[in-house]
Amino acid sequence: MLKDALGSYRGSVEELDRIIEQYPENAEAYYNRANAKNCTGDGKGAVDDYTMAIELGLRLREKFLAHGNRGITRADLGDVEGAMEDFTAIIKACPKSKRILKTALFNRSLLKRASGDFRGADQDYQYAVSVEIHKQ
Repeated sequence: MLKDALGSYRGSVEELDRIIEQYPENAEAYYNRANAKNCTGDGKGAVDDYTMAIELGLRLREKFLAHGNRGITRADLGDVEGAMEDFTAIIKACPKSKRILKTALFNRSLLKRASGDFRGADQDYQYAVSVEIHKQ
């Protein structure tokens, strides 16, 4: 098990299973296990773990990332409605990170276009293009 510079644990699914068994209220462990499951092709398991992490309460930035990752995974699994809900949750929260906001808008635009909502897709796309990202 590794701990990164931000203090997040990263590891294999098995290692994270042990942490969750010991600390079942650890939202960060569920988030990290969801990412690990995604990497191994377990999309359904990843969605379940992202959901648990969001429900248990992640820090704000990680919550946005969990919604985004869950949205992408849901879209890959064919759950377009669920994916749009995740991207909409990010957009409604209007995160300080304009990169996260733009990404959610672009992803929701693609989903709307794929489902035939061309007007909504264009609106999301135009909004995303208008969001300025300032270099620090």
